[in-house]
Amino acid sequence: MRLAAHGQQRLLCTLLIPTPAPTMTNANDHSPHHSDAASQRSSSTSTESQRLRINAGWIITMDQQLRVLEQHSLVVDNGLIIDCLPWATAEQRYSDMAAEDHRTAILMPGLINAHTHLPMSLLRGFADDKPLQDWLQNHIWPAEAAHMSTEFVRDGTRLALAESLLAGVTTVNDMYFFPNVTASVCHEVGMRATIGLIVIDFPTAWASSVDEYFNRGLALHDSWRDDKLIQTAFAPHAPYTVSKDPLERIAMLSAELSIPVHMHVHETAHEVEQFKQQHGVRPLQRLDDIGLLNADLIAVHLTQLTHREIERLAETGVHAIHCPESNLKLASGFCPMAELLDAGVTVAIGTDGAASNNDLDLLAELRTASFLSKALSAQATRLPALQALRLITIDAAKALGLNQQIGSLETGKSADCIVIEPDFGMIPIYNPAAQVVYTNSSQCVTDVWVAGRRLVANRQLQTLNAQAIRDSTQRWRNQIAS
Repeated sequence: MRLAAHGQQRLLCTLLIPTPAPTMTNANDHSPHHSDAASQRSSSTSTESQRLRINAGWIITMDQQLRVLEQHSLVVDNGLIIDCLPWATAEQRYSDMAAEDHRTAILMPGLINAHTHLPMSLLRGFADDKPLQDWLQNHIWPAEAAHMSTEFVRDGTRLALAESLLAGVTTVNDMYFFPNVTASVCHEVGMRATIGLIVIDFPTAWASSVDEYFNRGLALHDSWRDDKLIQTAFAPHAPYTVSKDPLERIAMLSAELSIPVHMHVHETAHEVEQFKQQHGVRPLQRLDDIGLLNADLIAVHLTQLTHREIERLAETGVHAIHCPESNLKLASGFCPMAELLDAGVTVAIGTDGAASNNDLDLLAELRTASFLSKALSAQATRLPALQALRLITIDAAKALGLNQQIGSLETGKSADCIVIEPDFGMIPIYNPAAQVVYTNSSQCVTDVWVAGRRLVANRQLQTLNAQAIRDSTQRWRNQIAS
């Protein structure tokens, strides 16, 4: 009966939302992507994946055995990995394929940023050195109220994707307003993305009521559900900004649609204590009572956890997203990553938004997470390099429900991969995985493919206009600062 009722609801949502004009210039346009994205899909497929073999000095596979292969070639056809074998054998067996020679470089899976607010890149450096609630309530939210529009989201997303691609990120898990615009831009660029269907109790430029958040989100989900690069997740902001009734509705719809729930949870001690005073329970207990603690929950931050809460996260299969640099900068606390991993919780790494980080450098984020884990546990052996890389590759893919498609370089998986060409700060190489985690490796990313489509070639963006991004960013800086 729930499925039937939901089917009626989705039909009603579709009828309520008009087909938009093919433009994103109206600041009050709330429409899904349909017409605009259709033209973008047509143009974005013109340079789709090719048949090629990539020759690398080392291939960090991130497969189940965590193999690192020397002097091997990755063979790609129609966007998929079809083989991985030594250079000489690959040259004989696939002599008809174009070859990419990176024989002094590291080839590894594309990186997965498990928590972002992409458009907030336009607020990078806008309000620094402030605690979370002051930062949000007195600076970020007023700035968003003044400037939020489809143009803001479009330009901020393009800026964020340019930075991310050049740092080796090929998949993002995003939560922000106007997700229709973010989805369209990601698809236009060729980035793989999980797009958050934002829900929050108060009105914003994206929706004026809780019902409208759901209506627009469900329509957006329907419009992208068959896409190969874009998937959706419900994105209730946090337990303290989304009340019980909408969360119960999300729990029901998440189960019916089989899509994840992406949410900030236990980010600060103040947030947890205030929630307990108001509701008599801690936020995680509220989520558990509603039925949201399950393998579909992507819980972000988790800096305030009891031992029993860690056990409960493990029992229910919740995925934990650690954002160490944002938490450090806002003095929000430390996610107990070592304890979560010991308990069997899947942990992935996110940068959070550039407004609180202040960058989207996922490899640098992993380095911080690795060092924190060692320091807080007083064990230098904690989270060795290859295990650490799981948090931004295969385990991040698992958290997003994409581990059958991406996260490792294996036959049959999508060719989402990056080349890291070591510079002076990375050599000599004794252990390629350690050099990726512990040095300036993000600055050495030279080439990026998503589903076999090349998005970065020799550090040049192939699907984004770098100068146009610089120009639009400067215009926004002038407008927001005025």
